[in-house]
Amino acid sequence: MNLYTGTSGFSYKEWKGTFYPEDLSEKEMLSYYAGQLKAVEINNSFYRMPKENVLKSWVDQVNDDFKFSIKASRKITHFKRLKDTAEECEFLFKNVNILQEHLCCILFQLPPNLKQDIDLFKAFLKQIPENISAAFEFRHPSWMDDETFDLLKNKNCSLVITETDEEPQADFTKTADWVYLRLRRTHYTEAELKERMEKIKNSSWDNVYVFFKHEDEGTGPALAKKFIELYQLSEQ
Repeated sequence: MNLYTGTSGFSYKEWKGTFYPEDLSEKEMLSYYAGQLKAVEINNSFYRMPKENVLKSWVDQVNDDFKFSIKASRKITHFKRLKDTAEECEFLFKNVNILQEHLCCILFQLPPNLKQDIDLFKAFLKQIPENISAAFEFRHPSWMDDETFDLLKNKNCSLVITETDEEPQADFTKTADWVYLRLRRTHYTEAELKERMEKIKNSSWDNVYVFFKHEDEGTGPALAKKFIELYQLSEQ
């Protein structure tokens, strides 16, 4: 099992003094971050895709095994709600390919009021190229059934496992040989992190991507580093 752990975003001046050194410049944040953690979830792509030169500069600043998750544009998921998105998807897929082997996947986070539509979802999945991994976060409960899971399995797409303060426990449903977890509670005890680590290891995924929530206090990076430490201890 390959574990890639990180946070949602990396460019936070609020982390200076807790995660980042006080005198670290904004331009140095990604390279410092990549020296501590192995993955990051990019969220600002939901509003605007980073320019080509920015994506290329990211690649130059990280280690060979570092991974980026790119959140799909709201034009695809929220404005068009997966319908008639060929143009937007083509633009997205073209740009994320700049990251090459550093791309772990695209995160498609669907709006809470988008109910299950199997025909719509089938048509959307056909647009995803074979070389692109996709993770889907469904926020309406109607999607959480075998019909949805079977479609994900057929494309080796991950069902996103999400935890929040409002919904602190999630089912660890396997739909691919890899998995995407968003552990977005404000706080986790060591025992709770160990419990999630055991669930992950028992599911036998090849690649595991775990992202903790950004908090101004810098708890996200601390939790991510603790999770890595617990994994390393479990392997001894």
